[in-house]
Amino acid sequence: MVTIISRILHYGFNNFRRNGWLSTTTVIIMVLSLSVFIGLILFNVLTKQAVATVQDKIDISVYFKQATPEDQILSVKQALESLTEVKTVNYISSDQALENFKLVHKDDETITPAVNELEENPLEPSLSIKAQQPSQYAMIAQRLGDPNLAALIDKVSYAENQKVIDSLSNIINNVNRGGFALTLIMALIAGLVVFNTVRLAIYSNRDEIGIMRAVGASNSLVRGPYVVEGVIAGIIAAVASIIVTAPVVYAISPFFRASIEGFDIFRYFFANILVFIGYQILFGILIGGLSSFIAVRRYLKN
Repeated sequence: MVTIISRILHYGFNNFRRNGWLSTTTVIIMVLSLSVFIGLILFNVLTKQAVATVQDKIDISVYFKQATPEDQILSVKQALESLTEVKTVNYISSDQALENFKLVHKDDETITPAVNELEENPLEPSLSIKAQQPSQYAMIAQRLGDPNLAALIDKVSYAENQKVIDSLSNIINNVNRGGFALTLIMALIAGLVVFNTVRLAIYSNRDEIGIMRAVGASNSLVRGPYVVEGVIAGIIAAVASIIVTAPVVYAISPFFRASIEGFDIFRYFFANILVFIGYQILFGILIGGLSSFIAVRRYLKN
């Protein structure tokens, strides 16, 4: 058994070295496919990070009537914080709202004097609510529609933000579905390329295979070297794809760092480099080995 495995590995390495141009072509195409695979993963990470950044800027604001006692507003705040859908709830008093308004418009020579002349504060106290997920804002808004709160609440901003919230939810769902579909398509393309490349290698060695079968070599001994050859191509392509991708990620990192505040794609890539290498090697071995196995099996059946 050990001797057979040793021979299969030996023949596999020899085939890979001897079929120089076919092996090189296979590796190059797999590098491109695996690089796209990494690109899809990073694109998915970037999109989710961008969505998370936008999500942090979206909330529901609940405006209470001026006469509402502060203790009742804080009671509503406490009730909202107990909901699993709610991430944070911030209370903004009328005075704080006025101070925030003045700060935003401090350079406006028209608004500032008008605000200073006000005898009463026209701004209402409010609660700013952030959900765990964009899809949960509808449920939170529904809870705020409780008849018991109608006497306290003047306005809820959910209707104004609903389009943005719904669009955000759709982006998340579409990115997840699209990324999965693209990954499957690229895996299929890479597998077909390796399959056809191995068939060319088999065709070029058809006389040798015929001799091996004529002297009674088992299908495993005939098939094994080509599977090993595909696995070698997959491992080399996986490592090469990381080497090719790293400088590209480094080059585009400043652009995304400026667009997505607080996120560095190259730092993320480097921090997870071992995970990426592991996934790439696994994916490369799966594509190369499985495609080679199927190609040789079909040839032997014919």
